Amino acid sequence: MVHILQGKIYRRNTIEQMAIVGPESLLIALVTATFVGMVFTIQVTREFLVFGAGNFSGGVLALTLGRELSPVLTAVVIAGRVGSAFAAEIGTMKVTEQIDALYMLKTDPVDYLVIPRVIACSLMVPVLNLICLVAAIAGGMVVAEQMYDIPQKVFLESVRLFLTPWDLFSSIIKAAVFGALIAVIGTSWGLTTEGGAKGVGQSTTAAVVTSLLSIFIINFFLSWMMFQGTGSAIMNGF
Repeated sequence: MVHILQGKIYRRNTIEQMAIVGPESLLIALVTATFVGMVFTIQVTREFLVFGAGNFSGGVLALTLGRELSPVLTAVVIAGRVGSAFAAEIGTMKVTEQIDALYMLKTDPVDYLVIPRVIACSLMVPVLNLICLVAAIAGGMVVAEQMYDIPQKVFLESVRLFLTPWDLFSSIIKAAVFGALIAVIGTSWGLTTEGGAKGVGQSTTAAVVTSLLSIFIINFFLSWMMFQGTGSAIMNGF
C-alpha cells in the first residue's frame, strides 16, 4: 500500500499483467462458472419443484452466485492459474539472481514485480467475477428451461426480484480483496524462494495452498461483516 500511494507504478508491466490475469484467464473461468451454474440449478430446482417453488430457482441461484460462489470460484481459478505462475516466475528470478540484478540497477523488486501484479489482480478479478456471474446465470437458465420447463422470462424475473445492487457490490468487493490476496501471496512466496529448482516447486505449491486457504478464511469474515442479521431477499421474491 505504501508503494502504491507513493505512485511508484510501472504502467507497462501493469498492463501486461492485466492481460495475463484477465483475457488469458477468461475461458477457463467462463467454463467453470457455466457448469457450476448448471449443476446448481439441477440440485436446487428439483428440490424446489417438490414445494411448488420451482419458479424461484433463478433467484436463489443468483443470490448464491452473487454473494458467494462467483467471487470464490473465480478467485480459486485465478489462484490456481495466475497465483502459481507469479510464484514460479519470481521464484525462478530469485534463484537465478535476477532479483539481485534489479537491486544493482537501483530498481526496487516490489515496485517492478509486485505492485503491477497486485493492481492487475485487484482490477481484473472483479471484472472476471461479473462476467462469470452472468455466464453461470445463463447456464442455469438453459438447464431450467430445457430440463424443468421453466420459461426464461420467469427465470430472469426471479433473478431480478432476488438480486439486489448490494449483492453485486459485495461480490465486487470480495473479488477485489481475493485478487489482491492472490497477488500478494504469490509474489511473496516467489521473493522468498531458496534452493534452486526444488525451491521454486515448493514455493509454487505453497503459494497455491496458502492462497486457497486465505480465500476461504477471508470469505467467512467478509460474509459475516456484509450479511449480518436476518435477510429479506427471499421474502422480496415472494
